[in-house]
Amino acid sequence: MARAKERFILASLMAASLCLPDPVRADVSAWPDGVVPRLEALALVQTLNAEILASPSATLALEKWCAQHKLAGSGDAKIVARLIRGTPKPATEEQRQRLQVGPDEVLGYRRVQLVCGDRVLSEADNWYVPSRLTPEMNRLLDTTDTPFGKAVQSLQPSRQTYAAKTLWWPLPQGWETQALPAIENGGALAIPEALFEHRAVVFSRDRLPLSEVHESYKSPLLDFLPPRR
Repeated sequence: MARAKERFILASLMAASLCLPDPVRADVSAWPDGVVPRLEALALVQTLNAEILASPSATLALEKWCAQHKLAGSGDAKIVARLIRGTPKPATEEQRQRLQVGPDEVLGYRRVQLVCGDRVLSEADNWYVPSRLTPEMNRLLDTTDTPFGKAVQSLQPSRQTYAAKTLWWPLPQGWETQALPAIENGGALAIPEALFEHRAVVFSRDRLPLSEVHESYKSPLLDFLPPRR
């Protein structure tokens, strides 16, 4: 019963948002605190979480979100992979099993920030199998800022998420079964740096594992003002 109530509230909020004006781009600290903004933030975070889980490409889901919420301002809502240089992380035995490669198979590694405009929307570690990609795909991954999902798009990739974790709940656990605590209005809503995490394996259209990704989705995803009634 409680879960049904929660789903009803979230569905009502998302349905109501279809009739509201376009969001105004802003800094995440501009969100006001209060019960309604917290419900809006909860609905938005869980909506995006579900969209990424249902999408064959996290990059494409983020690009759509960036465009819908004007996170690039007047610029092009295009996702760019900003490479983070450093020592590659070796793949674990379990990761190699998920990628269906032996201990001697050479794996590629990228740590990237996925950026739209000047907003870092996510950070990701990506272990991939170069031998299953074309030379041009490997060149793009080695020398350009092309996101992995776009580089391998001709392989018609799909994702299988094996772990997902919500890191921020705007409302306290169990809020649907008990009275909400008093929330002071007028201040700014404190939104943490990381909102949720995913771990997934990316497959080709032939169900051959191409890569494993560990993703952390960031607070700039909410860098717009919620519409006021």
